[in-house]
Amino acid sequence: MIGGLSVVIALLAQVMLVNRLPLPGGGAPDLVLLALIGTALSRGAASGAMVGFFAGLLVDVIPPTAHLLGQYAFVLALVGYVAGHGAGGPVTTVVLCVLMAPLLAAGVGGLISDSRVTMSTLTEQVPVTVVYTLLVSPIVIWLTTRAGRARFST
Repeated sequence: MIGGLSVVIALLAQVMLVNRLPLPGGGAPDLVLLALIGTALSRGAASGAMVGFFAGLLVDVIPPTAHLLGQYAFVLALVGYVAGHGAGGPVTTVVLCVLMAPLLAAGVGGLISDSRVTMSTLTEQVPVTVVYTLLVSPIVIWLTTRAGRARFST
């Protein structure tokens, strides 16, 4: 419950605040991805996949949508599953998932002939987004895992 709530809060902050910031390079951190990773780290692989799926569905339907319904549900479910298993510690897991998510989304987009997936997107926009996401990851992961632990310690 708390994990899902933190993902919804992250989605609202992403759409209403972060995406509107004029950051250098044209990218923005992915708060939804980080909230999902934090939830999966504290709850496990099955919960991570489930929260990732529903978070992805929300991302798929929140405007502006320029992709197929279910595309991000698939990607975030896989990322949630991987994050829930952990990969040698929280830091390694966060870095792996932050790198994996946009590449997996681009791969799925390429398979379904998404016109937004181009070489310039992969070489210009994805690296900027990854850097911004990694820069804010300590704060978002800390808040998300702290909320999950507080819920289970009572």
